[in-house]
Amino acid sequence: MLISDIKRVVEQVSKDKGINTDVLIKTLEEALTSAARKILGRDADIEVQYNEEAGEIEVFQFKEVVENIENPELEISVEDGRKLDPDCEIGDSLGSKVDTSSFGRIAAQSAKQVIIQKMKDAERDAVYKSFIDRKKEIINGIVQRIDRGNIIVNLGHTEGILSIRDQIPKESYRRGDRIRALIKDVLLESRGPQIILTRASTDFLISLFKTEVPEIMEGVVTIEKAAREPGARSKIAVSSMDSDIDPVGACVGMKGSRVQNVVQELRGEKIDIIPWHIDAAKFICNALAPAEISKVIIDEDNHSMEVIVHDDYLSVAIGKRGQNVRLASALTGWQLDVINEESYSSMVKAGYDALLSLPGVNIAIADALHEKGFFSAQDVSDASADELMQIKGIGKAKAQTIIDSAKSYVPSQDTPPDEEATIEAETNEPAPVDEITDTPTPDDPEETDSSDVQDVAQPPADSETAPVDEIMDTHVPDDQEEADSLDVQDVDPSPADEDTPDSTKEQDIAQVSGDDEEPDPAGGSND
Repeated sequence: MLISDIKRVVEQVSKDKGINTDVLIKTLEEALTSAARKILGRDADIEVQYNEEAGEIEVFQFKEVVENIENPELEISVEDGRKLDPDCEIGDSLGSKVDTSSFGRIAAQSAKQVIIQKMKDAERDAVYKSFIDRKKEIINGIVQRIDRGNIIVNLGHTEGILSIRDQIPKESYRRGDRIRALIKDVLLESRGPQIILTRASTDFLISLFKTEVPEIMEGVVTIEKAAREPGARSKIAVSSMDSDIDPVGACVGMKGSRVQNVVQELRGEKIDIIPWHIDAAKFICNALAPAEISKVIIDEDNHSMEVIVHDDYLSVAIGKRGQNVRLASALTGWQLDVINEESYSSMVKAGYDALLSLPGVNIAIADALHEKGFFSAQDVSDASADELMQIKGIGKAKAQTIIDSAKSYVPSQDTPPDEEATIEAETNEPAPVDEITDTPTPDDPEETDSSDVQDVAQPPADSETAPVDEIMDTHVPDDQEEADSLDVQDVDPSPADEDTPDSTKEQDIAQVSGDDEEPDPAGGSND
């Protein structure tokens, strides 16, 4: 099989598939070697070479010159050998060019399969090598199809996948739309290289600013940190190597042109550009802008900060559903607790009062404790005696006394009000109905109080109702003071459980007769 224009074909395939020409030539040589072995035998000594000048691939078969032939595939007689080379001798290796046109259909099919397989492998390797060094780089593509929410993007020589979690929420694409994404990762799998794309990462935001802001590409302006909630809001902290260049202004651009291009690409996502500062407290104040910060309390041990803002700026500092403070915390790397001045003043006053309540602590010592960072009894209980001894006027014995008092004071403050109310309610639980029924009536009418009627516990719903006749026989006190002390309106609309005046007896009888299922609170009478 003579391929006169093999050179042109190799160059064209190399250009279309992005495969090196040397790889293609080697693939063709292996394919023709496999085809030749189909015709000449598996043990045949075959050599395939690419003739660049002739633009063809030549196949040669080598045989050793011997007197007696034992293996025709590897040996040739002296007579036949001298036909090829008159000067040959026994032991020489003679090579003869094989006519590839005599290979036939089976050999050609074998060569074709080898070429296809080798081409696929070479194409996979070429794609992987071309993308492996392009991680965190923005690439353009065309939406080819959408599979279960995942967007398959045509990148030219290969395809990329944009999964649902890597998409900006609420954005939608159709087949044929142009899309811009970041190369998140490149995976080499058996079915070929997988190009993982993303539009929801922070690196995509940073790469967009690099393409829009020349100062960032040149290294004059640096994006120090970035935090993002895709589709909602982002924050980036920038700094400048040149004092004459404003990093925030460089990112915003003339009339906001640069940042607007980024916002449009992110489908209207809001972007806050803040100046980076080496001081963590000032950096956090910038991150929470435009809220005005009154004070920042830093806790180095827990890597947290308590930020006190003006009362009018509390909602601004926190943001919608805590978004602003959440992004500021992610941007700065500190855990933030934002409170207003009124709450902070109340906390400080409560802590100061707790210090004054400790034995041996006067106003002067309380002020000294405040200066040393002990703002409450809890702080004092966690301190050591050596730390308190550094305060003027506190010795070792007094320090230990204050610490012990603070430790006993703190648990008492930890009891929830609801729990205390529950304990009090349990101790003041009313007596059972039977006990109230058997309780004798005091001789002095003034001792009967209206609150006693309200404290009587209701009997169970299934208790028997006292007969009307018994209620009618209820003793009526002669003293009007005793009758006045019982307010009929304060008693549950059930039969009276105490002595009732003449003016209300008929009304109580009517209520009992009207509702036969109403329970008898106190057994009917006081004998």
